[in-house]
Amino acid sequence: MKVVLALGSNLGDRLDTLQGAVDSLFDSPELEFVAVSPVYETDPVGGPEQGPYLNAVVIARSDLEPHVLLDRAQSVENAFGRVRKERWGARTLDVDLIAVGDVACDDSELTLPHPRAHERAFVLVPWARADPEAVLSGRRVADLLAGLERDYVRLRADLILQGPA
Repeated sequence: MKVVLALGSNLGDRLDTLQGAVDSLFDSPELEFVAVSPVYETDPVGGPEQGPYLNAVVIARSDLEPHVLLDRAQSVENAFGRVRKERWGARTLDVDLIAVGDVACDDSELTLPHPRAHERAFVLVPWARADPEAVLSGRRVADLLAGLERDYVRLRADLILQGPA
């Protein structure tokens, strides 16, 4: 199944953290790297006053169950010092599981596809660059972007994420 993961960081060495997340996510063969988007700098959306984020999207393939993928994403966040004390607060690393194939899930731990991905340009812009034919809930990601404000999502061509080491 195709797996879509959104990465974000606005504390510490943001690019180094995102690269470390890519490397850590793919440190075992159960998650196969497909593509990584360019890096974007974005203003925070919602939450308290905080600095800008670096965001990217990683595309993978895996047969792992969605809850196992969620556990993996949260383990990587924890390895990079993620502290969950304030909703939408600043963070060293955020790894969101956006979609896992066509799987639909809505339980106390996981909602798939991600319930707000369709309205977040900081997810959709990099996703469309990593996978121009991407579809979310039956709609092309590029079409979902048409109705969104995206001036706050700025390409950082000077910052490059590599596939896993």
